[in-house]
Amino acid sequence: MRKKIVAGNWKMNMNLQDGIALANEINEAMKADRPNCEVVVCTPFIHLAKVADVLDRNVVALGAENCADKAKGAYTGEVSAEMVKSTGAQYVILGHSERREYYGETAEILKEKVQLALANGLKIIFCCGETLEEREANRQNEVVKAELDGSVFNLTAEEWKNIVLAYEPIWAIGTGKTATSDQAEEMLAYIRSIVAEKYGQAVADETSILYGGSCKASNAPELFSKPNIDGGLIGGASLKCADFKGIIDAWKK
Repeated sequence: MRKKIVAGNWKMNMNLQDGIALANEINEAMKADRPNCEVVVCTPFIHLAKVADVLDRNVVALGAENCADKAKGAYTGEVSAEMVKSTGAQYVILGHSERREYYGETAEILKEKVQLALANGLKIIFCCGETLEEREANRQNEVVKAELDGSVFNLTAEEWKNIVLAYEPIWAIGTGKTATSDQAEEMLAYIRSIVAEKYGQAVADETSILYGGSCKASNAPELFSKPNIDGGLIGGASLKCADFKGIIDAWKK
């Protein structure tokens, strides 16, 4: 049975002190009311080691928001997968649309990051999704397939066990727009079908696929009721414990 997962992506928010306080609040909330899913908190690099000290990682897993495409060396300002792992992190987000759009991360760069993350024992939340222009042109399936083909469909079935996919309709991130539950389910079902084409139905059935577009406590129950939606990659709503817990609690309803 595949994992149900709710992962928070803090993005470039929270100073160190506020981040530690939030992590502690989330940790205590999860210990007091055990979640019916895996909970992951993905923080900026500077938070990782300190947040690792706060979290009971049997209750709340820790992840980074990115890692470098090089193992080590003279790459000022970069943070390697080995460094991420050394903090106690278990996960890393790769392929987020903001990294692709703002920092020019190509399929080949992401392929390198994936390999390095796996080599260092990290689980990967790999993002894919289309822009509004691509959806309006009915190219969403083509775009998503190309993103997976270019960066992760080269992996072995064994390596694939450490991959979680996150579908993020780029037109629904931070815009207030949300894909309907039917639109989200349609895309996640398609993604599962191409995983099945590549690795077989048994592997596809074990692959957790998250929805990552303006998911909040009010729409999480409807989204999570769909058969192919295994949870959410949460942005803004992960920055307040009550909001984040409201989404996590959708698995109990």
